Amino acid sequence: MYLYVKRILGFILSLVAVIILIPVYLITAIAIKIEDPSGPVIFTQKRVGAHKKLFDIYKFRSMKMDAPHQLATEDIDDISPYLTKVGSFIRKYSIDELPQFVNVLKGDMAMIAPRPALWNQDNLIKERDKYIGKYGMTPNDLRPGLTGWAQINGRDALNDAEKARYDGYYVEHFGFMMDVRCFFTTFAKVIRHTDVKE
Repeated sequence: MYLYVKRILGFILSLVAVIILIPVYLITAIAIKIEDPSGPVIFTQKRVGAHKKLFDIYKFRSMKMDAPHQLATEDIDDISPYLTKVGSFIRKYSIDELPQFVNVLKGDMAMIAPRPALWNQDNLIKERDKYIGKYGMTPNDLRPGLTGWAQINGRDALNDAEKARYDGYYVEHFGFMMDVRCFFTTFAKVIRHTDVKE
């Protein structure tokens, strides 16, 4: 039952967020185009969705066009040469993730859940299958989230096994209170300008 409530709440919250953030979207898009007019404003990438079905995730482009597009951030030794000036700023404050509210509206993602793995992160996907939580769900069965338990507990500093363990904790404690906990922890980190992608 909570899966349906979660979807409705996610749709409403993301719709409100998109409306409120229209000025931020416009300013960010203009800044990206001014610095690098040759590339797109929105960057898309194949990610693993619910039940391991692929979808296109949306992000504001923060990197130059010659950056490796199909690698996770933690797999790039040094991303600084690839970042644009605008990109450094929007990544620091997670502004690059804001277009994912559209993914939530479309039903590709949820507000809170394990972050979506890249299509080629086979080891992470396999590790997540080891954890079965409430209702017989693994982290791979859920719509991926804008933020999640692994995201706020280290994200890119974690290896695949550690990420999967946090994602497993999330499905074991799946429910409204767990989502509230993730939401307010994420919000507190953003307010303190703490990069949840550390």
